[in-house]
Amino acid sequence: MSIADSNPFVDPIHTVEDGTYVEGSTLAVGRSASLTLATDSMIVLGAPLELRISENGLMLTENIDEDFTKRETSNCCGLLPDKAKTTQVVPFFNILWAELSDFDITVQYAKPASNNQVRVATINYIVEKPQRSYATSWVSKLLDRAYGESQRKKRIKVLINPFGGKGSAQKWFLRDIEPIFAAARCEMDVERTLHQGHAVEIAEKLDIEAYDVVAACSGDGLPHEVFNGLGKKPDAVAALSKVAVVQLPCGTGNAMSWNLNGTDSTSIAALCIVKGLRTPLDLTSITQGNNRSLSFLSQSVGIIADVDLGTEHLRWMGSARFTYGFLVRLLRKTVYPCDLAVKVEIPTKAKIIEHYCREVTSHDTTLPRRESADLKAAGLPPLVHGSINSPLPSSFTPVPAHNIGNFYAGNMALMAPGLNFFPATLPSDGFLDLVTIDGDISRIDAIRSFLAVDNGNFFDMPHVGYRKISGYRITPLGKDGGYISIDGERVPFEEFQAEVHKGLGCTLSKTGRYYEAEGVVPKSSAS
Repeated sequence: MSIADSNPFVDPIHTVEDGTYVEGSTLAVGRSASLTLATDSMIVLGAPLELRISENGLMLTENIDEDFTKRETSNCCGLLPDKAKTTQVVPFFNILWAELSDFDITVQYAKPASNNQVRVATINYIVEKPQRSYATSWVSKLLDRAYGESQRKKRIKVLINPFGGKGSAQKWFLRDIEPIFAAARCEMDVERTLHQGHAVEIAEKLDIEAYDVVAACSGDGLPHEVFNGLGKKPDAVAALSKVAVVQLPCGTGNAMSWNLNGTDSTSIAALCIVKGLRTPLDLTSITQGNNRSLSFLSQSVGIIADVDLGTEHLRWMGSARFTYGFLVRLLRKTVYPCDLAVKVEIPTKAKIIEHYCREVTSHDTTLPRRESADLKAAGLPPLVHGSINSPLPSSFTPVPAHNIGNFYAGNMALMAPGLNFFPATLPSDGFLDLVTIDGDISRIDAIRSFLAVDNGNFFDMPHVGYRKISGYRITPLGKDGGYISIDGERVPFEEFQAEVHKGLGCTLSKTGRYYEAEGVVPKSSAS
């Protein structure tokens, strides 16, 4: 029987018939321990030594990590007591850094502290002098496996909104985020925003050659400001394409992190950013009056905007305020009449599913190349369809909307935990996903629609209109003082026009291709 057959923690890909590991995968350390590179994890056989701070200074102590450990406590016959052996399995995704010093090897990794939190932990072993050359090569292979195509030692401009959410962003950064970035050898430049719009000013002045990432410790408002600040630069296209904008979830609304990282945990999001892959992101130009701004998340008129902006006084409820506000307004059967014209690209749900499957199964993870002329062009890309002040584009089709209850255009799937309004969205397919629902449907259907968002049946409901579009113009009618939400931010209640720019922005995601949300078909089925 081979090692692979008898020990489930040994990866059979890296073993041969006589039970020895393939050359290059296993490093013998300490007196009787080893580190092995398996398919998707590092296997630590034998209790490792961990650097700890004691009253007498730094000391090496035996560490048994219960989260990644399997114990074997009997000898080969199972009769006589034997000293406990331990096997730790540390996923490559959790490996933050590894290095070889004069006498030992140190591996730092993100250790689960709870179901929703990780902490930096350190494995340390003495490496004998004859092993050093081989150990150097082994460390290099470990880092290659741990980072793959992700950039190492990212240069991160960290923006902290001390007023967002519950005002805990500063504390969460110091406790949960900074240690992970430091362990991964990321360079950090930290700045606190002082007022609304400050992140726009910071991003507009940002040296794009000095940073790889702008990370917002905030809700969704700060990333919105960062995109718009980069969009104000003279070299806006180059800036938006080069600098990845990400969110460290420290606000009330953390949709960006849910979509790109699959979590609202600050520490896990920090790990995801360390390992994140550069991902092109569609951005949408919004023209209203004489102003032009960028949207990365969503635009809404109707019940969703009412819920988002009309429940600001209920922020103490956290994400539950959205559920409460939605149910209250839903029971009123409110309609939000408007004039609407849309540039439809994919009109039917069946065609949308085909498009989604085709995009998800594509293995092209390269960022779109932009012509040098585009990168050198001044400001944002020109508007193909003009602005709100231009005549209505002939390619826009009028859509009946005088009894609309919900107009919702999204570039990301999840708008809050469990609220997957746009299951067919993709980061850079060049389209917005548009959801429209009449406001005069029965209350039973309205409640079913709300529940279907959570259980994954929303897309299939017959009264839910779902299209992929590349632009639209909407003019609210009647109601004064209503709400329009752009990325969760309130804008004047007046007509505006939207136009999508394919892959104009850049962010970091776990896959580089799609969001961390259930799609219109399971991704495993699509592939």
